[in-house]
Amino acid sequence: MTGVPASAAGGASGARRAAAGAAAATPAASAMRSAEGGAPGASAGVGDGGTAGAVSGAGEAVPGEDSGLDAQGEERTPRGGKIAAAAVNQASVWNIANLLTMLRLVLVPAFVALMLADGGYDPAWRSLAWAAFAIAMITDLFDGHLARTYNLVTDFGKIADPIADKAIMGAALVCLSALGDLPWWVTGVILGRELGVTLLRFWVIRYGVIPASRGGKLKTLTQGVAVGMYVLALTGWLATLRWWVMAAAVVLTVVTGLDYVKQAIVLRRQGIAERKAALEEKEA
Repeated sequence: MTGVPASAAGGASGARRAAAGAAAATPAASAMRSAEGGAPGASAGVGDGGTAGAVSGAGEAVPGEDSGLDAQGEERTPRGGKIAAAAVNQASVWNIANLLTMLRLVLVPAFVALMLADGGYDPAWRSLAWAAFAIAMITDLFDGHLARTYNLVTDFGKIADPIADKAIMGAALVCLSALGDLPWWVTGVILGRELGVTLLRFWVIRYGVIPASRGGKLKTLTQGVAVGMYVLALTGWLATLRWWVMAAAVVLTVVTGLDYVKQAIVLRRQGIAERKAALEEKEA
């Protein structure tokens, strides 16, 4: 026992560490460290072997390499963290929600082939086409719910899901009109509305997002039922019923489309007003 005060010992230790840090900062020391197997360019605050919780010159503990914190105690991304995160995100694309979306995309050309097989008027082929259309519409109900419930939302899903929805519906409408089962103006109204709403969303995306309304969901359901009934080779009172269901779908398409236009205008005005107020407050 020498009786040296702890503060003096801490000061001596801090001096030795400061000297070591200064020596490590020189190019010769960096080269020597690289030759001995150390990490080139490692900070002086981390001891040999990457030990976490090294001691600073003042004798205070500072975060080390393994702690996930920088010298100021703030979180930082570990070495290679971005690469690892990218790998995880890439792997997460292959989840059940995205697989259902991919299935819908694959069903689009299959539906068209079945719909137009044997001239497009064979009841058996039309029944198979209806089955493909029904599977596509049912999976549309589940993939979004699964993605939100189990946190499976990905950039791929955000882009592919609406494309798959519009592709299967657009393919069915175009095929029906091409076969003479559905007037072209009905196809034009429905597809024009879908395209218009998409453009509206992009128009106001800097100010916010237009949420899906209950009317929009009812419109989608009614359209699916109506188009499905037209895909089947129905006769008699069922053929009359499908006409009324399609009429209801067209009305909902127009009404909800106008509602989206109203929401987009209101959202844009509010966004412009908020930005103007924020700018005036900043200037003041």
